[in-house]
Amino acid sequence: MSAAVPPSAAAPERDLIRRIALLSLAAFGSAGAARIADPLLPQLALEFAVSAGQAAHAVSFFALAYGLFQLLYGPLGDRFGKYRVIAWAVLAGSVGALGSALATDFSWLLVFRTLNGMACAAAIPLAMAWIADNVPYERRQPVLAYFLIGQIFGVIAGQALGGLFADLTGWRGAFWFMVVTFAAVGTLLVTEVWRSPDIDAAASTAHRDSGFLQRYAAVFRVPWARFILFGVCIEGAAVFGGLAFVPTYLHARFGLSLTQAGALMALFGIGGLSYALFARRFVSRLGERGLAIAGGLSLGAAFALLAFAPHWALAMPAAWLAGIGFYMLHNTFQLNATQMVPEHRGTAVALFASCLFLGQAGGVSLNAWIIDQYGYAPAFALPALVLAILGLLFAARIARRPVSA
Repeated sequence: MSAAVPPSAAAPERDLIRRIALLSLAAFGSAGAARIADPLLPQLALEFAVSAGQAAHAVSFFALAYGLFQLLYGPLGDRFGKYRVIAWAVLAGSVGALGSALATDFSWLLVFRTLNGMACAAAIPLAMAWIADNVPYERRQPVLAYFLIGQIFGVIAGQALGGLFADLTGWRGAFWFMVVTFAAVGTLLVTEVWRSPDIDAAASTAHRDSGFLQRYAAVFRVPWARFILFGVCIEGAAVFGGLAFVPTYLHARFGLSLTQAGALMALFGIGGLSYALFARRFVSRLGERGLAIAGGLSLGAAFALLAFAPHWALAMPAAWLAGIGFYMLHNTFQLNATQMVPEHRGTAVALFASCLFLGQAGGVSLNAWIIDQYGYAPAFALPALVLAILGLLFAARIARRPVSA
């Protein structure tokens, strides 16, 4: 397994820690912006006199732009420098947030939410690729886990602060919060780039002039890369295709309010934090194969518990177990994604993120059909089986992974 980071190219440890912390803040902003509109939908529908379904476009337009622009930022990062592209994209995110806060027409709100999604798409995949350029492989998995703390807090804060601002200041206050977040974090990132002209020096320059299609073709030519991309697509479909319907299921079967059901799902984020905070210990004890197996089986157990739970209280350990299991499995996928095509790392990791997003979209659609036809139990039982098998298969493939991967 190649480290792909010459010691002379790696940043000094103190600089590296600061730069990764800033990237984690960027991940917080990106994930927070993705989720902050969820609790605002009733107010948006009332403010702009649109239906609940139309108001949901404030979420879906952001998500669509976010997913598609992953494919653009990867090659841009490989060509111009990953940290530079992240810095300017995060700063540009303040423009989309500002337009959203000031929108007086629903169409303009959708335009600026789309722009916000376009900007946010750069942060997480390119940050992972930059970390891979600067952190040796044997140290990389716990570092990626610590970086993801920002994303996890962003998901939790987006939901919680969106509702809080909606109650205290109205929906515009939530977007003003994102304006301040993007402006502050973007300024810090741009300042870091200006003070460190060599910030992207550790990246390979051998293929910097390659075209977009050449970069993607180079990724798909690698069999291990094709397995990782297919695997993360299945992971996204199974995990989020199931989780998307948990609040509705708890409301319909056990009579919990949607507020209570949504709050319960915050335990998924707590499970993710449990993994991230103890990632180094998990990695040292279990290794990549053990994490893949433990993650897949934990997710399988979580969804099986949801499918057959006789009481809503069992959804609490199930949500926590799903969170820690997901980040065990997904962090292992991420680690391999950063090394599957090192010479086109930004492109490869952006494609990885896009496959995760596309899997989520497909999984939600499939599970919606299953629920309509057969009910909730099969919609949770199927992900339970798929994720348990995926973890075992991934572990088996890691054992036969190419030495150069």
